Amino acid sequence: CFVVHELEGHPRSSLPSLYSSLPLKKFSGLCFEVSKLPNGLVIASIENYSPVSSVGVFVKAGSRYETAENQGVSHVLRLAANLTTKGASAFKLCRGVEAIGGSLSVKTSRETMVYTADCLRDDLDSLLEFLINVTAAQEFRPWELQDLITRVQIDKALAQQCPQIGVIEKLHEAAYKNALSNSLYCPDYMVGQISSEQLQSFVGDHFTTGRIALVGLGVNHSNLRKVAEGLSVRSGAGAPVARALYRGGELRVQTNDDLVHALIVSEGGVIGSAEANAFSVLQRILGAGPHVKRGSSITSKLSQGIAKATTKPFDATAFNASYSDSGLFGVYTISQADSQVIEAALSQVRGVAQGNVSAADITRAKNQVKAEYLMSIEGSDGLMEEMGTQVLTTVAYQAPDTVLQAIEAVSQDAVVQAAKTFVDGTKTMAASGHLMNTPFVDEI
Repeated sequence: CFVVHELEGHPRSSLPSLYSSLPLKKFSGLCFEVSKLPNGLVIASIENYSPVSSVGVFVKAGSRYETAENQGVSHVLRLAANLTTKGASAFKLCRGVEAIGGSLSVKTSRETMVYTADCLRDDLDSLLEFLINVTAAQEFRPWELQDLITRVQIDKALAQQCPQIGVIEKLHEAAYKNALSNSLYCPDYMVGQISSEQLQSFVGDHFTTGRIALVGLGVNHSNLRKVAEGLSVRSGAGAPVARALYRGGELRVQTNDDLVHALIVSEGGVIGSAEANAFSVLQRILGAGPHVKRGSSITSKLSQGIAKATTKPFDATAFNASYSDSGLFGVYTISQADSQVIEAALSQVRGVAQGNVSAADITRAKNQVKAEYLMSIEGSDGLMEEMGTQVLTTVAYQAPDTVLQAIEAVSQDAVVQAAKTFVDGTKTMAASGHLMNTPFVDEI
């Protein structure tokens, strides 16, 4: 059954009649429930009767919500998830989770911070106690924060080893004036400068009932609801949210690397929109990696076009990132210092914008999008992320059938229009490597 509970604004005495009036709909033999407490906190669950239970706390507290004064606070907050809380020491957290064979993890994106707990169903109550502690009872003791400095530095060093991470970070910095321009990593000048007071202030402003979704897999919804009601967080919407402002621009990083990593994008579609679906289909038409292990991407328009322009080794893929109020779409190329690769990749997008795409291309791309979506929610991690993202944004969950119908509804005209949006849009470019022959953004 698929149940949506909208409780806000209804007195407690009216809840039974409200619940009874909600329609039930069969879906794959599972029970999906979404409810919203009067204080604004959203709860979503799937009871799949799995022997393993998973619970995630999704918070709108990613790096986009940082200010000029607390740059890097979300990075430090992620690493501080295992520190002493008001209800448990760092040692108790570690040993307690290990004793029940569970796991407790946290990850961040530009928009959300997600705390996830997994364990055997019978031990869920014990693990939820630890999950509540790390999300709603942080202390951030100064001497423990000092020990985090090395971990922050290691995190940054590992990221710098990957040129893909570096060029994507530079892309967002160049593309936006605010919000989404903030890096996922603490800037060098702020390493060791994030104080306990700044962390407490950030948590107080963003860990509020209006910005949190509690998601469970293999759990009873009523039990999850009790946990939500016991969360000691501030009520309300929290700090005001600044809309991301796309501007376009360019950042180049000259290195000794023989390869050139180049990303050229325009503003794309907002997550969940029909435009975003069109960009997803366009991404597969242009090419999003081979579908046969160690094989070539023979259906990729990018690979086909670039192979005609150069005999040197290269890699090219379409880039697509969607956020709650913006998006980025473009092409990502890796090559030697050869400007022909970038130009050949862009010419393929221009070709689609001129209508050079067949019905067979559209059908194949739709099948790829649908298959990748269904595969992503086969596992508990992917399903929880999909549920959490949806309910945190819209206080609703779209069943897979509805998502597949939206993908199937993408027309050839919509794909061509998406390509035109990229071609005609204000460009942003980020590049790193040996850039001697790499064109500037105003030359492409």
